[in-house]
Amino acid sequence: MNLTEQISQELNLVSNLPKFGAGDTLTVYYKIIEGDKERIQFFKGVVIQKRGSGATETFTIRKISSGIGVERIFPLNSPLIDKIEVNKKGKVRRARIFYLRKLTGKSSRIKEKR
Repeated sequence: MNLTEQISQELNLVSNLPKFGAGDTLTVYYKIIEGDKERIQFFKGVVIQKRGSGATETFTIRKISSGIGVERIFPLNSPLIDKIEVNKKGKVRRARIFYLRKLTGKSSRIKEKR
């Protein structure tokens, strides 16, 4: 067994995360460490892509903050992620919804799966 495969299997032990995909609205609670203090902050937005596999899997979340689009990339197996909540499942036809960056207002809404 390769060393890289062995390390990726050890890192994939974090499997208590919910299943989600592009178009879903998530709230990610992650730890912020400032000096010797630690606090939990949340980031709520739409998943625009998931990429990678195994230990290197990441996902990108986009939200609008004060009229400005903010995107953040999270490693899926990061120890700093406290929990992930799926707020709603979105109905999209693409795996990567970068077209959302150009849309504003009502046109940027995503239909919900029922």
